[in-house]
Amino acid sequence: MKKTLIWIGVIAIVVLWGISVYNGLVNKDEAVTAAWSQVENNYQRRADLIPNLVATVKGYAEHEKGTLEAVVNARAAATGVNGGNLSSEDIATYQKAQGEVSSALSRLLMVVENYPDLKANENFLDLQAQLEGTENRIAEARRAFNETAREYNTSVRRFPANLFAGAFGFSAKGYFEADEASKTAPKVEF
Repeated sequence: MKKTLIWIGVIAIVVLWGISVYNGLVNKDEAVTAAWSQVENNYQRRADLIPNLVATVKGYAEHEKGTLEAVVNARAAATGVNGGNLSSEDIATYQKAQGEVSSALSRLLMVVENYPDLKANENFLDLQAQLEGTENRIAEARRAFNETAREYNTSVRRFPANLFAGAFGFSAKGYFEADEASKTAPKVEF
């Protein structure tokens, strides 16, 4: 009888520990999902600003139609891509689409340099400030996502939680990484 009680106690402790590990993994998985939502929220804010920015520039730079269309097309393509199951490949695809938006916006802002009246336009200056703020929010959301994903991935890989993770379908999440273009310093010539 005493041995039976000991075994029941050991089994109860193991079950409670397993429940605790499982619930911890669920909490961390939800934290990653919430962090990803913030990333998407900030990219959506940028996508929402783009039509206003394009419309403002369009009034001043009608003959820059190709650049304006590139921004609109990149925005449309990027809003059609999501993070999927947050694997490294899914995040890379998402990041590539968003990188094309960033590139198109950069070209648009270079075009603006040729239009002094536009650079002084209050609507444009406000939109440009909002866009800069949004880019900062995106960077912060991506940093927070990477940190949350790191904590989750560490939990999923540590023993003995990795046994539960594998058994219940918890898998590692991907990270945002620097674009290839950002790995080389730009050449500045005077």
